[in-house]
Amino acid sequence: MPDDIKVTSEVLWKGALFFALIDILLITVLIRFIKPKDLYMMKWKLIIFMAVFFCILFGSIVSLIFWDSVYSYVFPSWLRWIIPPLYGILFSLVGLFFWWLAFKLRSNQVLIFCILGGLWGFTTHILAIYRGILEKPPMLQGTSSISALTVATFEFIFYWSICVGFTYIIENLGIRLFRREKKKA
Repeated sequence: MPDDIKVTSEVLWKGALFFALIDILLITVLIRFIKPKDLYMMKWKLIIFMAVFFCILFGSIVSLIFWDSVYSYVFPSWLRWIIPPLYGILFSLVGLFFWWLAFKLRSNQVLIFCILGGLWGFTTHILAIYRGILEKPPMLQGTSSISALTVATFEFIFYWSICVGFTYIIENLGIRLFRREKKKA
């Protein structure tokens, strides 16, 4: 990543608005198609998908694309290739807890699950700010904490929505293929 790129609070606010609009659209579609019983049945497939998704996401973003320009300033170098699988496991375990919590709250479970994912993004970015992610990397110096936390919240709602949506699609493709094969036999 070129060193001359500068992220500003304005860029983060625009990113937050972009993610918020996508989240509204995506969650509306998810709620329409994924019923509570579907989310309930997807439990382990969702958790496995989340582990793979976050491992790949953080492997590409943290360890490859933004390591030198951002993350090397806040993490020791030996963590570079440990973060992706560690975050994959950690985020999927958090996903399992949030899945359980969404059903305990007995409201719209898909919405609750995705919003809890946003709160997880908010929490992880508070920790990142505490570690100096807005002060140490030149790319992020001068950005406001509130804009970083806001974009992280909506970004993580997006990630969790993607996990729910793709797990549902994979689940339904598998069911349809299984039914098609069963009819042939």
